[in-house]
Amino acid sequence: MTGPDPGAGGAEGAVTFGDRWTYDWAARKKPAIHPLRTPAGHELTRMQPADHPWHRALWFAVKYVNDENFWEEVPPYGVQRHTEPPTVTGPDAAGRTSLEGTLRWTRPDQVSTAFEEQRRLTHVPLGDAYAIDLDTTLTPTEDTTIRSEPFTTWGGYGGISLRGRADWHDTRLLLADGSTHERVIGVPSPWCDLSGPIGEGDADVGGIAILDHPGNPRHPVPWYGSTRAATYGDEGWSNFLNAAFLFHEPMDLRAGERLRLRHRIVVHDASWDVDRVGAAWDEWVNEAKSATAGRRLRRG
Repeated sequence: MTGPDPGAGGAEGAVTFGDRWTYDWAARKKPAIHPLRTPAGHELTRMQPADHPWHRALWFAVKYVNDENFWEEVPPYGVQRHTEPPTVTGPDAAGRTSLEGTLRWTRPDQVSTAFEEQRRLTHVPLGDAYAIDLDTTLTPTEDTTIRSEPFTTWGGYGGISLRGRADWHDTRLLLADGSTHERVIGVPSPWCDLSGPIGEGDADVGGIAILDHPGNPRHPVPWYGSTRAATYGDEGWSNFLNAAFLFHEPMDLRAGERLRLRHRIVVHDASWDVDRVGAAWDEWVNEAKSATAGRRLRRG
């Protein structure tokens, strides 16, 4: 894979990581990653489907911030925008490249700020797969309650979300206990993997595993997801997955109190079993522990 190319392919306001993924940081409503492809080149994400046009491939958002909507893009709603182009660093000796920037969550009044967000995305080579590490810190400008839709049997609406292409078919959701599902509603797990055949036939298989960092609040996170055909009233497979940290209850934050959330998104070809995804989660957690220990030694 080649290094990051700001504005590749004529997409002004985007950073493209070779043929793997593109981050549209300049989107007017909220930034997103699309397209996202497996190492073999199979595109997995879906942008703004007719059934839910606010679903933006791979993106981060919450539903309500002090009862103001930052999820659906139906007026009145809030937006998330980078204040300036993100800074790109790398690749380092391990081939990792990061982009980092500040976002402002602007309320529906189009003037005042609800959150300032520091966001870092890191591309991580993993041999026959790769990962995108999302590290985001939200700081509210006033005392704030964030919450999801109250009718939580059909929505969790908070955190990192994925919408897959409609012809990614016969997909399944795999949890860390080894169970597989067509739908999960509030089930806690340190990770969830969505995999299945892509396009016509069954020859090409791809998957995305979203890993929840053990330092995140409410870890292991409750998951809200559905693979089933026509779940949303549209043709094809729904392939929606959300790390729904607000699923069971709202979260209160004081003005200036920082909320940090970390996730690793592992993109792979073939269908991974519970041992393979579990090993990827263990590797990530051990990396984080080693990095923390190293920082403590340097400070000491």
